[in-house]
Amino acid sequence: MSKLCVCNQLRLEGYLTDAVIKIQDMEFQIHKIILCNCSAYFRTLFTSWSRSDRRLFQIPGLSADVMQLIIEFAYTGHVSVSEESVQDLLLAADQFVVIEVIKACSNFLEERLSPENCIGIWQLTNICHCPKLQHKAYHYMINNFEEVAFGEEVLNLSVDDLVEIIAKDELNVRNERSVFKAVHQWIAYAPEERQNHLVLLLSKVRLALINEDFINVNIKLNEFVSRNAECMHMVEDALQIQDLMRQNFPPRYAVGNTVARPRLPQEILLAIGGWSGNDPTRCIEAYDFRTDFWVNVERNLEPPRAYHGTVVYNSCFYCLGGFDRVEYFNSVCKLDLHTHTWHNVAPMYFRRCYVSTVLLNRHIYAIGGYDGINRLNTAERYRPETNQWTVIASMNEKRSDASSATLHNKIYICGGFNGLNYLDTCEYYHPGTNQWTTITQMGSRRSGIGIVAYAGDIYAVGGFDGHTRLRSAEAYNPETNTWSSVPSMLTPRSNFGIEVIEDKLFVVGGFDGTTTTSRVEYYDADTREWLRARDMGIFRSALSCCIVSGVPNMADYTLPRNTLPSFQLGLG
Repeated sequence: MSKLCVCNQLRLEGYLTDAVIKIQDMEFQIHKIILCNCSAYFRTLFTSWSRSDRRLFQIPGLSADVMQLIIEFAYTGHVSVSEESVQDLLLAADQFVVIEVIKACSNFLEERLSPENCIGIWQLTNICHCPKLQHKAYHYMINNFEEVAFGEEVLNLSVDDLVEIIAKDELNVRNERSVFKAVHQWIAYAPEERQNHLVLLLSKVRLALINEDFINVNIKLNEFVSRNAECMHMVEDALQIQDLMRQNFPPRYAVGNTVARPRLPQEILLAIGGWSGNDPTRCIEAYDFRTDFWVNVERNLEPPRAYHGTVVYNSCFYCLGGFDRVEYFNSVCKLDLHTHTWHNVAPMYFRRCYVSTVLLNRHIYAIGGYDGINRLNTAERYRPETNQWTVIASMNEKRSDASSATLHNKIYICGGFNGLNYLDTCEYYHPGTNQWTTITQMGSRRSGIGIVAYAGDIYAVGGFDGHTRLRSAEAYNPETNTWSSVPSMLTPRSNFGIEVIEDKLFVVGGFDGTTTTSRVEYYDADTREWLRARDMGIFRSALSCCIVSGVPNMADYTLPRNTLPSFQLGLG
């Protein structure tokens, strides 16, 4: 039996106790030395704030149930945290400086962060010293603001806290209308006390990013805004900036005025490597969707690669295989997106150029490709935690220059080239059975294809059918095992990057049949339209794209907001 168990047994039996802690009408017999061992507060209370022979200690402002939990932890090293007790327990643990109980309560709250409670938890950390929990609660609130904004907790924010939140570039809102609605709701909750803060709050709303019709109908006619001359002037300024934005291309990124400055995105599209001119390139560019701008990332790929694959996992992006004009690689390197440092990791079993790569269930998959001699049907997967590759079942067909995506816990791979034929065949891999299964073939043969999971389907875009670079696209429905047509791209292309960002399907670069291109376009499933986006900085094909999200240094991969030039207004 451990010493703590013995001491707890003595406490329960009332032996050798030398103090009593009284909470309201409840008395707890304790051993001073045990509480001193787990709490700096009690150590000071028993040794510096009282005489050594004092036995009774009354502690106000605490429930007996919470004191019971603190004492049980002191004697057992274990604490039971519940929804009902966690707040009072955390406050008590913070008061008594019981570090392990503070950690237990913090971990409990971190795991239960939600749009309904994150503000309350964040405010709680202004009382208790829990820096990690405070950071997580604050960023949860910022990252999920469109859900948080319409909960009850936001109504209890102070004006200073609300101003700080909505002023941030990092605030994650896809539509700035959500910020205005949150401001209106906050003021309407206590209008007599709060409407005098409207000018300050409205100045933090990026009004020029809100649809003109919404401004005219919902903001100019708003009961609080319409009665405030200064606010109406701000709205007219925003409309004038919108007019200037329509006249001056490119529109959004050239606006440095706070009222029109885009928020930082939560996701960044990276375009990595590829073939530019006569050689593979080291270039990495990051696409900032909110500003429609490409940023050169000064962490160049080592060595330069084309026809490679990339995957992002745990704030690192991995670059697999490829070709540098001389060598077909089986090597794998990763870039730590926090530290901007490159590291080599375990190489693949096979050299793979024209490889297809995906991430599924914390494993990185490398499928098919070309080893410099043969087209491959082999596949393998990598577990980053163990730095180890494992060969898995081979595909039904050899495929290089194919593309793959994950949907519903399966890996789909489509098209490619088997050394003789350009393929329209497709199959999927189920990791639970380690088995590949053939599905309905596409409507077109496609090598150098782009495959991505989008809008609940698998989209197959572009490619080369053996004669022509394709503009066409089609979508596979796993439930019906059928392909259906999708509107064609604006530009034919093969060997391009493809990803989904902010519910839009982006295609990047590639070869259009005549030349390597820097052109970028995106598809909106809601409108069934393809639209042009800003071109990359360089022409390239055989590149790979991936999405980065959730890294704290997202600003490193975006257009700096504080350096954006401003429109000069000519209002009288």
